[in-house]
Amino acid sequence: MTLKDAQNGEKYIVEKSMLKQPAKQRLEAMGLIEGTRVRKINQALDGSIIFMVRGTRLAIGKELAEFVIVNKGIGA
Repeated sequence: MTLKDAQNGEKYIVEKSMLKQPAKQRLEAMGLIEGTRVRKINQALDGSIIFMVRGTRLAIGKELAEFVIVNKGIGA
């Protein structure tokens, strides 16, 4: 499933980012890389996705969140 489709308050593991550069590089610099644990906090009214990654709260647009594949995996 994508980060956009994930349920609020649930923890996931990033499987893959299908973003193109430079967006992929920017998110990787903020810690959103394969194998990273994330927790979706909320989806704002404007469609932006708010999530926690490595102790930092981040927000990305729903268009970008559709290209981040997450899994409920073990240890999430």
